[in-house]
Amino acid sequence: MSRVFAYCRVSTVDQHPENQIAEITAAGFEVTAKRTITEHISGSVPTNERPGFQKLLDRIEEGDVLVVTKLDRLGRSAIDVQQTVQTLAEMGVRVHCLALGGVDLASSAGKMTMGVLTAVAQFERDLLIERTQAGLQRVKAEGRKLGRPSALSDEQQTEVRQRLARGATVYAVAKEYGVARQVIMRVRDRAAA
Repeated sequence: MSRVFAYCRVSTVDQHPENQIAEITAAGFEVTAKRTITEHISGSVPTNERPGFQKLLDRIEEGDVLVVTKLDRLGRSAIDVQQTVQTLAEMGVRVHCLALGGVDLASSAGKMTMGVLTAVAQFERDLLIERTQAGLQRVKAEGRKLGRPSALSDEQQTEVRQRLARGATVYAVAKEYGVARQVIMRVRDRAAA
């Protein structure tokens, strides 16, 4: 009899994998706690670099079933998702995605469905990157500064460089201005460059 494993991934610590676990249970899968792998890691991290997924690969065996709620739980890159499913299929593991009607992703229909969906997801991600780059170029063309505002004014940065040149320590200057040492080190390093 095949064992059922669940892989539940969320991107940030503010998110909770319990919703995914509940969704898998509601779909009729009986997954024990020891066969439920939860992970707080970005979907942009390839599965072969995720500690939780590696733990799953160490435990899952031929004939087992891996259940995920959505395809993006495995990854955001179409190539990464396809490679992950292929690796699992070569191990003899069936991958079921609830959002795709529970289709086995290693089957012919599953491969076709997954290919189309991952291509669309990749396309959307590429469009997002293009829009972000266009926005950044527009802001630069307008002459506006990108990034967070500096913790220190230009005048304060000049004072910091002078104090450091006179031998003050980074720690002492940071304490005086009420900023992190890294702020002072960045001012120092920009002056040296």
